[in-house]
Amino acid sequence: MNRLPLKVIGIVVAVILVVSLAPFGTVPAGHRGVMTTFGSPGSEVLSEGIHFRIPLAQKLNLVNVSIQKGEGDGDAASRDLQTVHTRVALNYHVQPSAAITVFRDLGNEPGTRIIIPSVQEAVKAVTARFTAEELIAKRTDVRDQIVAQLRERLARHGIVVDEFSIVNFNFSRSFNEAIEAKTTAEQLKLKAERDLLRIEVEAKQRVAQARAEAESLAIQRQQVTPELIRLREMENQRQAIEKWDGKLPNVSGGAIPFINVNGAK
Repeated sequence: MNRLPLKVIGIVVAVILVVSLAPFGTVPAGHRGVMTTFGSPGSEVLSEGIHFRIPLAQKLNLVNVSIQKGEGDGDAASRDLQTVHTRVALNYHVQPSAAITVFRDLGNEPGTRIIIPSVQEAVKAVTARFTAEELIAKRTDVRDQIVAQLRERLARHGIVVDEFSIVNFNFSRSFNEAIEAKTTAEQLKLKAERDLLRIEVEAKQRVAQARAEAESLAIQRQQVTPELIRLREMENQRQAIEKWDGKLPNVSGGAIPFINVNGAK
């Protein structure tokens, strides 16, 4: 009768030992596993899934190989010695095949060990190549040069740069005011140039109109001939006759006075 409880107790103890010793480990999605034996990493990168290990002697360590995002701020100096405060964002991931390298050489902390210092160094080095105004006008070139430096440096540690962006450039207050004043002056200059061009166009239009009117008058004068004058006189006489009501004017004066027909008997 006592043997049954002993068997149950033995099974329970065995289960507890198995669970506590955990002779297996799981690598979840987006990770790779590095098995260490008494702290020494093995040479095989373990893929996602269940992997057996020797209890107490081996430990399954996880390395994140999914895309991760980091943002940071930093100060640098431009080529014209302007202080530039830059905020950047970086998307990166660990190459799955380099999981052991990242675990062993970077302590499985690539963000703090290599990425942040590399970003700061690249931003400072590239910013020093441009003036403050060029950093604004050539923002794409600045970003491309920073990315090129980062990819070269991080690739040696098994890290891939997926995306990099410059979130913002901030300058000193005096520099911002100088830029604003320059922009305003350029806008006023453009407006003055447009006004001058408009005035020139309008003047040319008036000259062209006056020239056309003068040419029209000259042509009309050339077309006036004695025959045309006589024709116009005849036309005026015809129009006067058509308008005459048959009454002679009741006036007198001159060498030959008009006869007052109305008063004749």
